[in-house]
Amino acid sequence: MTDGNIACAVELLRAGELVAIPTETVYGLAADARSADAVRKIFAAKGRPADHPLIVHVPDAGALPHWARDVPEAALQLAAAFWPGPLTLILPRARGVPDAVCGGQDSIGLRVPGHPMALELLRAFGGGLAAPSANRYGRISPTTAAHVAAEFGAGQIAMVLDGGPCSIGLESTILDLTRGEPAILRPGAIDAAQIAAVLGREPGAPAPDAPRVPGALAAHYAPRTPLLLAAHDTLAATVAEAGAGGRRCAVLLQAVHEQALRAALAPGNAICHLRRMPAAASDYARALYAALREADAAGADLIVLEAPPATPQWLAVRDRLGRAATGSGSG
Repeated sequence: MTDGNIACAVELLRAGELVAIPTETVYGLAADARSADAVRKIFAAKGRPADHPLIVHVPDAGALPHWARDVPEAALQLAAAFWPGPLTLILPRARGVPDAVCGGQDSIGLRVPGHPMALELLRAFGGGLAAPSANRYGRISPTTAAHVAAEFGAGQIAMVLDGGPCSIGLESTILDLTRGEPAILRPGAIDAAQIAAVLGREPGAPAPDAPRVPGALAAHYAPRTPLLLAAHDTLAATVAEAGAGGRRCAVLLQAVHEQALRAALAPGNAICHLRRMPAAASDYARALYAALREADAAGADLIVLEAPPATPQWLAVRDRLGRAATGSGSG
């Protein structure tokens, strides 16, 4: 990190340009959140539908009244507990916030990112940055600067700030505070139990009229190669069936042993790429998007992924994998 890089990024952002920035979750495609023209450049670069709201990143909780017209005590408690960090709060938007940022809704998503470079940039910029994931709409989120460079051609982004690999690797938890009772609209690294420990009550289920939020569509985070999730005890049979049909498989293992998998396959059964995923949920989350990108680039006809456990600590990972499988194979 250099002061020169930050100063250059600030100058570009103030001129209405796009800058890719690191956060602890994923890399974001940032623009001045007060400039409707700059925000529209995000939608154009990503190919993102205009009614999909963006998250505004701010330097600290003191910025909340500038963006939200009502800041409940629960928001202040959560900000004190988790910011900087991977929690986005949905609050009633303040007057003057561009419609483009909010997808035309009366609510806004706000968070303070837990990455030193992002925080330094926000403090130097002196305002809020709208920053969805720096990838094509619906595709695998980037967790390194190289991933961002692979997504966009020359001239689409003015600058990429390289802050190293993202430490968490999955998008933030999104918590709705606009309906009286808090509700998790997107799971992430901060779970319901942690939120309950601060607020004294568990988040409820999302209301039917809950705000639209990023990453909540059935298809998202998706590789271009078809992705199939297989249970531990059916993984070998799934790969064998695919191979028997002449398809080359990229396989992401977790608990299944490689030798046992290969022993169950017929000679010549085509596994063109194999990677073992971490056993711990936090390590798995950190590695997931890079692993999906590697598998997507392996020249396979099918990605077969051993589904992780269906336990609470794996909720965010399983959420992303389910959406990735639904959206896969369309590129």
